[in-house]
Amino acid sequence: QVRLVESGGGLVQAGGSLRLSCAASGRTFSTSTMGWFRQAPGKDREFVAAIGWTTRYAESVKGRFTVSRDNAKNTVYLQMNSLKPEDTAVYFCAARNSGLVVVGTGDYDYWGQGTQVTVSS
Repeated sequence: QVRLVESGGGLVQAGGSLRLSCAASGRTFSTSTMGWFRQAPGKDREFVAAIGWTTRYAESVKGRFTVSRDNAKNTVYLQMNSLKPEDTAVYFCAARNSGLVVVGTGDYDYWGQGTQVTVSS
């Protein structure tokens, strides 16, 4: 079974940057999609970004966040720039056994445990 481990979260001031990493182990598929989701207190988990055959971003982060992957390391990254207080959430990485990028939480097969990102103002 695929195991996903996020890292790189922390406390940062508004306007700052963070880079999250998600390392995947276990069996992986060449057509897989790696996605990022986030969940703030009292809110549903929401789509942030994903990379498969294409890349896709939530409108709230487009132009500020960049998703990338290093296939040799089985790792996906989320570079977050110009952070805002509303970006504060637990960020989760997820994997899907298809290269077709989708945005629904129910469409992903594996999940990491999350890493906290807190943006102060």
